[in-house]
Amino acid sequence: MPERKPYHTDVSDEEWSFVAPYLVLMNEDAPQRRYELREMFNALRWMARAGASWRMLPTNFPPWEMVYQQTQRRLNAGCFEAMVNDLRSVLRVTQEQRGQPGAVILDGRTLQSTCESGPRAGYDGHKRKRGSKVHMAVDTLGLLPAVHITSANEQERAQVDELARQVQHVTGQTVKPALADQDDSAAQAARDEGMELQVIKLPEAKKGFVLLPRRWVVERSSG
Repeated sequence: MPERKPYHTDVSDEEWSFVAPYLVLMNEDAPQRRYELREMFNALRWMARAGASWRMLPTNFPPWEMVYQQTQRRLNAGCFEAMVNDLRSVLRVTQEQRGQPGAVILDGRTLQSTCESGPRAGYDGHKRKRGSKVHMAVDTLGLLPAVHITSANEQERAQVDELARQVQHVTGQTVKPALADQDDSAAQAARDEGMELQVIKLPEAKKGFVLLPRRWVVERSSG
């Protein structure tokens, strides 16, 4: 392809040296490779940052159909999950933590629906929003081992089993305590995956953001 002016979303040389091994599904000189692997990834980075539809990909990138096709192939092959999991371990080690967490925090948030949400959207009566709910598990450094997305009307406690399953899968069963601000009805789902759910109640009189006790110190002893 002809030379183009760089976008601020283009991958740096240092980033590319880490990313490239996860993306190679065929040899660099394979006859069916029509576009440079790095340019395909730059196009995906632009898409992720811009939040645009595939057909709005700038024409100085490879065709959007090719970028979409390659992205789906890599999603199905687990390339991005492997990349993120290894990067999370590297970041933890640089913070003098073990590569895999020993504890996680379970939480969720409701995202306002868009016209693209369609039937996936639901109504969260507590947050008074219609949209999707993101159920997530983070370690005590704020890094994300697992995420599960449902319609907004799904209860967070009902998703604990899926989150716990994902966490233990990506960490290799290293997690024991899991902190949450939901009721004990989810405890059995956590125990089924070898985790002990510790419920931390929010003070009833508090509104907005509240720093829960032990959220950020639990891993000093277990993680």
